[in-house]
Amino acid sequence: MKVGLQIPAFDWPGGTEAIAPTLARIARAADDAGFDSIWVMDHFFQIRGIGPATDPMLEGWTTLGFLAAHTSRARLGLMVGGVHYRQPGLWAKAATTLDVLSGGRAWLGIGAAWNEQESRGLGFEFPPLGVRFELLEDALRVAHAMFQGERGTEGALDGDHVHATRLLNSPQSITRPRVPIMIGGGGERKTLRLVAQYADGCNVFGGPPGIHRKYEILRAHCESVGRDADEIERSTLQDVRIGGQGARNETPSQVVDRFGELADAGAQHVVFALPDVWRLEGIETIGRDVIPEVRDL
Repeated sequence: MKVGLQIPAFDWPGGTEAIAPTLARIARAADDAGFDSIWVMDHFFQIRGIGPATDPMLEGWTTLGFLAAHTSRARLGLMVGGVHYRQPGLWAKAATTLDVLSGGRAWLGIGAAWNEQESRGLGFEFPPLGVRFELLEDALRVAHAMFQGERGTEGALDGDHVHATRLLNSPQSITRPRVPIMIGGGGERKTLRLVAQYADGCNVFGGPPGIHRKYEILRAHCESVGRDADEIERSTLQDVRIGGQGARNETPSQVVDRFGELADAGAQHVVFALPDVWRLEGIETIGRDVIPEVRDL
């Protein structure tokens, strides 16, 4: 089993000036502890369930570039990008840039998005859900074309909303045959169908029965398009309570047992945030007492 750290908040002691050095310490600690991946959200306002909209939030691709400079082994990605925030060609170019500058450690994480509040607030168009799914498929088709060969197909593509005349990608990604694509979300008719057609990873959330159901639906979609479902890495976004202050904390053995249940349900990669991650205690505990125990799950 792989283990990934999600960093969903930046409201750490010391204020704005402390964000960069604190983030660097977190990233280096996670990299050294053996985390397989590090993820940030693709939001501009903080989201409900984590904090008020006014809490600090960093732009995702810029943050991943910073993380690349402070790590050497963990893969890096957005969990996951909102497709309407950027043009499809820019998604592939940004992922390629991160892959080149990180030495081949990028994920292209993308989804249909949901946060209307921040889009309206900052003046982004927020198309209806059906249109956002059309944009998502256009972006996936563009990415596949741009990741081909030495410089992309350099051909044209006419999608539902994208009309590209030369899909050139130079330099090409280090990761071959492409930067792995992760599609976030568990929508059973559209999202998981797109995973089966275009993605190298999926990310769903829920308990073991719920994620098992999603993975089985994905397997059925793969069968319908003639693809081996085992080509797709099955990840899940979870919550782990180690390293924080309070009675809700879990023991490492409880986390290992829970990850075992997720593995039995089909998960291969568990991604989670840690409370008070800036203290580094949770990262160190996971590295010492959890990661060695879950590698063979």
